[in-house]
Order: sequence, then structure tokens, then C-alpha cells
Amino acid sequence: MFRDRLEAALRLARELGRYRGAGNAIILAVPRGGLPIGSVLARELDLKLDVILTKKIGHPANPEFAIGAVSLTDEVLDRGVIESEAIPSEYIFSEIERIRASLRSRYRMYRGASNPLSVTGKTVILTDDGAATGRTLFVAIDLLRRQAARKIVVALPVAPPDTVELLKKRADEVVCLDVPDDFMAIGQYYGDFSQISDEEAVDLLKGAPHDVKGAR
Repeated sequence: MFRDRLEAALRLARELGRYRGAGNAIILAVPRGGLPIGSVLARELDLKLDVILTKKIGHPANPEFAIGAVSLTDEVLDRGVIESEAIPSEYIFSEIERIRASLRSRYRMYRGASNPLSVTGKTVILTDDGAATGRTLFVAIDLLRRQAARKIVVALPVAPPDTVELLKKRADEVVCLDVPDDFMAIGQYYGDFSQISDEEAVDLLKGAPHDVKGAR
């Protein structure tokens, strides 16, 4: 049990001490709950912080069924499903553009005119306040691979055993403080699991190191 995200992040930072001040490492946090974790890690480890934004591409006949995912700069597609169900390329391209525009708008809300940190050749510490199914992190890892991240480290306060095992198959390293067999929900392992507002998220990012405005 963690008192709050601050306590969880401080404990996580101690486990990640070997990355302190590493010139080729950055931290990417999944908003919004991952930002209190990421901001503490950035401060304690003296690393730059950014957010990672992704969103699925829904099947045209069933929007809840993912046929791919989009980030600010890349996309991953389930070619097998797309080809077997003859999903039109026009639909794929239009969805990629629509979703990416939405992600860019959200990123501007968080970061203003700053460009996303480049992950190419970097050690990326990918963090959130916990994982249940891990699907968001799976997509993020796939996208980071496509962007040629050198090493992907998933850092979490809590996740169930099966999710941790799946993450280990995708990431280069997984650091998870608590892996309970009776996991039901992330919030049950926090005394204070208050929702993080967009305003709080922006404030957390403003207080963390980042590249020079407008530069990659």
C-alpha cells in the first residue's frame, strides 16, 4: 500500500538509482496519473520528462476493437486484421490524421510550443501510477520500438503478476514495486488516489526538465 503517488514515486526512484544523471535516458509518463510519478522520477534522477500520448484506431464496424494505434509521430497497425477484413486504406489514413491532430492538440495543452523529446537511441523510462491489463503500455512500447528507442524500461508502483510477465516480454526491463496476486484495481493500493486534472498535469510538466522550447 502506498500513501499516495508521491510516496510510490520516491520508492520507485530508489529502485532506478542506476539511471541517475544518465545523459542518454529520458522519462516518459502516461498522463494523467503517471505524471506525478514521472515528475518525481525526473527530479530525483535528474532526467528530462515528457508525456507519451497514444490512442487506438478503432475498427470501422466496432470502434472498441483496436486495429492499430497512433502516437504523435508514428503508428502501429494490425496488418493481419486490416487485410483479412478488407478495411479500406482511406479509412486508415483518415483515422491516423484525425487521431494525430487530436493528440497534437492535447500535447500543446500540456507543453505549449515545445516539441516532443526524441527517443531515438535513448533509454526510455516509461512510467504510470500502475497497470491493470497493461494495454496502454503495450502500445506505447510498440511505438517506442518503431522510433528506435535503445532501451525501454517500464517503471510501475503496482501491477498484477500476469501483466508484469507480459510487459517483461515486450520491454527490456520492468521495475514494479508491488506485484500482488489478489490485484483488483490500481486504486486499492493507494491511500490517496485522487484524480489528476489537466491543470495539475500542466503544472507538473512545467516544473520538470525538458528540451529547449521548439527544439528536438
